Amino acid sequence: MARKIVTYLLWTFLGLTSVLCLLVAAVLWVVTAPFDRQRRVNHMWSCAWASMYAVFYPGWKVRTIHRDRIKPGQAYVLAANHTSIADIVLLFTLFRQFKWVSKRENFNMPILGWNMWLSQYIPLVRGDANSTRTMLERCRALLQNGMSIMMFPEGTRSRDGRVQPFKHGAFSLAHEAGVPVVPIAIHGGHALIPKHGTTFAATAELTVEVLEPVPSDQFEDVTDFARAVRGRIVDALALHDSTFALGFDGAIPTENEASDGPG
Repeated sequence: MARKIVTYLLWTFLGLTSVLCLLVAAVLWVVTAPFDRQRRVNHMWSCAWASMYAVFYPGWKVRTIHRDRIKPGQAYVLAANHTSIADIVLLFTLFRQFKWVSKRENFNMPILGWNMWLSQYIPLVRGDANSTRTMLERCRALLQNGMSIMMFPEGTRSRDGRVQPFKHGAFSLAHEAGVPVVPIAIHGGHALIPKHGTTFAATAELTVEVLEPVPSDQFEDVTDFARAVRGRIVDALALHDSTFALGFDGAIPTENEASDGPG
């Protein structure tokens, strides 16, 4: 019953606020058009919009740690594990510039999909060679111009919370562009709402943990590159689980964590 109540309240709050937030996004799009070709302002508004749901919902404790490992002005391929629809909201709490690569169907959603167009995120039609080629061309151009790309290398959400094998696209892209890959471990997403789940947990401990960047020139083979990044995320998730079982909160504080911004 608690999960149903939480879910109803969340979707009600989302519905009531999304129209207003989209209007703000549209105004920002118009006002910044002459000088913001990459729609950086719209993306930062999307971060604030999503964080409103992630951070302020009662019963959910959301933390974003080691954000400083993503250096402003440096282009990366950002690679995160994917266990729930909440992961997208959680990754916006990074408050770093990046463009999402997302399936084309998401861009058709009312309000949220329209905001994806306004922010110039990158659509992909799965299984379509022309769409894949266009997506890669856009990603390469953005990386060359200092803009990071966000991807879920698993390709889809995990059914049981365990990290699935990584596809090679993100790592081929990083290798070609000569940019590092930043592994990101999302803790707690599956417990919040699993794949094909219909209700959200009333309480949840959620952590977005940015791991050390992995230089692309360390690997000649993209298969080894993908395995190495996946291994780091798996290790981070296992460490979190073990420390949580011992009564800790699953994250090792850093000296700059207290001033790491919203999230």
